[in-house]
Amino acid sequence: MHVSFVLPCLNEEATLARCIQAIRGAFDVSPDLEYEIVVADNGSDDGSTSVAENNGARLVHVPQRGYGSALRHGIAAARGEHVVFADADCTYHLEDAYSLYETAVNSKADLAIASRFGKGIEPGAMPWLHRFVGTPILTMIVNLLFCGHVTDCNSGFRCVRKAAFEGWGTKASGMEFASEMIVRALKAKARIVEIPSGLRRSPKDRSPHLSTWRDGMRHLILILSERPRAFECVGLSLLLFASLLQMLVLFVGPAEFLGLHVFDVHSQAILAMVGLAGSQFYLFSCAMFLYGREKPGRLTKHLLGIGEAHLLLCMLCLGLVGSLVIVGVVATWASNDFVGLAAMPWLIGTLHFVCLPSLWLFGLLGLHILKSMQARDVPDGASV
Repeated sequence: MHVSFVLPCLNEEATLARCIQAIRGAFDVSPDLEYEIVVADNGSDDGSTSVAENNGARLVHVPQRGYGSALRHGIAAARGEHVVFADADCTYHLEDAYSLYETAVNSKADLAIASRFGKGIEPGAMPWLHRFVGTPILTMIVNLLFCGHVTDCNSGFRCVRKAAFEGWGTKASGMEFASEMIVRALKAKARIVEIPSGLRRSPKDRSPHLSTWRDGMRHLILILSERPRAFECVGLSLLLFASLLQMLVLFVGPAEFLGLHVFDVHSQAILAMVGLAGSQFYLFSCAMFLYGREKPGRLTKHLLGIGEAHLLLCMLCLGLVGSLVIVGVVATWASNDFVGLAAMPWLIGTLHFVCLPSLWLFGLLGLHILKSMQARDVPDGASV
């Protein structure tokens, strides 16, 4: 079998037969091509399964709901060396199926994508928010974080080499499967090519399976979670930058620089906010390192290796130091009848160098405890 065409299906009775006929029309141009059409049914309660069988497609029942689940099971059941897939709603230009497959084979690509922006999108086929905001931004983030060159990361019309796909370890069950496949392919240094295609309007009586905000956020979270090193670098850079300047403010005090009044309490407040943002970025990367497959840098690896008892001890020590400083500042303030607080720079400095590390340690301790709780709930012999 040269190629399998997988159609994920959930109540597509009205359009499924036309999709199957369009696929046959595209692949029959090559008489020597051995192909099959697989319908990965995701629990349809209309006549979709009967339509699939009556039109000669091979039916695969997928019990777990979700776009990604349907495609993963469909690809696993496919017998072809290459697998082409697209939605079963007649919106994609299925007449490009053979061209997509041929391009993948001739260029020895692991993944070929039919870009919907290549031949134009029919009016009303894609909401303006998806067309001009969601898809371009997600595509830009994917290309930036993973050194890609794709133009349409959300296209659901693709051809994948099955052997390569099985090594990427995709797990997403929902719509974010589309982004996960590209991200995992880019991380595996797979060869990716594109062909120009388009998009048609879906039937008026069809209920869309895509939820704009929910699925868009799931796409974004998945993309970001696959690149924790970026958050590690950004977080550490912000923390280092803010802490060095904060230390300079404490010892230099207010100053004039290029005609600007800097290094006063206002600068300290802004630097504390920058440091807080950096600590949250870094804590986010720690969470992804603890629960993901990426390996952290040397510093983060050492910090993540600190046990819960040591983290708690560090938190208590920092908390004690911070409490003593704050008590001293409040006492000074009280002796001045709570009129002015001349020690404000030192108070903000204490918040920066004591409270921020305490908050970060508290978050890291929570992650360690959560992972320990999960480990205790795993049966013997299983892995977390």
